[in-house]
Amino acid sequence: MRQTTWKGHTRYDFSVNEREGLVVVPANPAEGNPWIWRAAFFDAFAQADMAMLQRGWHLAYYEVSDMYGCPEAVRLMRSFQGHVESQFHLAKKTVLFGFSRGGFYSFNYAAEYPEQVSGLYLDAPALDIRSWPGGYGKAPRAEKEWQECLQNYGLTEETARDFKGNPLDKIDQVAEAGIPILVVYGDADKDAIFSENAEILIRRYRELGGEIKSIVKPGGEHHPHSLEDPAPIVEYLIANCNS
Repeated sequence: MRQTTWKGHTRYDFSVNEREGLVVVPANPAEGNPWIWRAAFFDAFAQADMAMLQRGWHLAYYEVSDMYGCPEAVRLMRSFQGHVESQFHLAKKTVLFGFSRGGFYSFNYAAEYPEQVSGLYLDAPALDIRSWPGGYGKAPRAEKEWQECLQNYGLTEETARDFKGNPLDKIDQVAEAGIPILVVYGDADKDAIFSENAEILIRRYRELGGEIKSIVKPGGEHHPHSLEDPAPIVEYLIANCNS
């Protein structure tokens, strides 16, 4: 385990199942050691990450970004959670931050292991591989990522058309578990198209009586992620996901 600093906080880097992981420790840990888990793109648009650290929450990251939330990625993620809970005495539940493709990891993990998740913060999330990177809808295909995605899921161009393992196919499972969700999105996003991803989640989750809040950025595109002032994100997570 290697100790360094990240933005003034103590950072520990290590390996779990031959994949890199890290934990950043807050200066004054909150009671019970609550923690957030950035599912993809560590240190990108990290306003909310920093704000949660300042509120005493630990921050974790595990490198599975090339796996698109496939079942093997979810299995590896569970091993990582068990490891950091044991090594750093973290809370038994985490809040997953799903930015862009991180939506795949976060939601699929919550559906598979709802007892390990206290909340989801999804930011411009991709929630259907056919929308992105597949480009079956309004977004352009991301060819390299699509080929990687097909390989990770064991799909072909033909079988992908009827694929039923997307986050949008698992909304009922997460709603039944009572997991609160915050969605932040730009209504001009041309990559994770709102109508093909987050809009479906928001509508269905509300129909099922789930706790979900959405924050729209009028005219916002896929980037930048998060909010310049992360206070609304932090307030929601502290109020709804601190268990």
